[in-house]
Amino acid sequence: MFTGIITDVGSVRSVIKTGDWRFEFNTAYETAKIDLGASIACSGCCLTVVDRGPGWFASEVSAETMSKTICSTWETGSLVNFERPLKAGDELGGHIVSGHVDGVGTISLIEPEGDSLRFQFKAPEELSPFIASKGSIAVNGVSLTVNEVSDAIFGVNIIPHTRENTTFRSCQVGALVNLEIDLLARYVARLLEKE
Repeated sequence: MFTGIITDVGSVRSVIKTGDWRFEFNTAYETAKIDLGASIACSGCCLTVVDRGPGWFASEVSAETMSKTICSTWETGSLVNFERPLKAGDELGGHIVSGHVDGVGTISLIEPEGDSLRFQFKAPEELSPFIASKGSIAVNGVSLTVNEVSDAIFGVNIIPHTRENTTFRSCQVGALVNLEIDLLARYVARLLEKE
């Protein structure tokens, strides 16, 4: 489990296609302290560490994950948000994030609003019922509060700290993003289906 609070922005060091895809990532994490088999959320996608060395780690990504996330858009040099898993007793600064991407959205608007940036995203239609004003959503692994929703379009404000410490610093209109809806919304919807 994760919280949506990004602790490092790294980059793709290499992409190798074998049976699956192998991504190597540059990171500021102290990789000697990361166990093989550990999970790291990579722009919201929970990936398993299969190899590591000083300043880098590697993960293997299946065709299923490539087809359902923005991993397929990564190339050498692409910036990636990283978050290590939550440990018992850690502060829960964002919201509960599983690292299981629900769909891919598109940035439809970026405009200044005070010192912040107003972002709007177009979500897949099937996710729109789970996105609520003042609710939580993870976008590329970042825990954000939804400001408003209109059908499949929702908006958030990105404060300067978040922009500078995540991949939002380099985002452009039209870019694809990983979306994970709030776990609470998912379970409430499931309970309502049974009634």
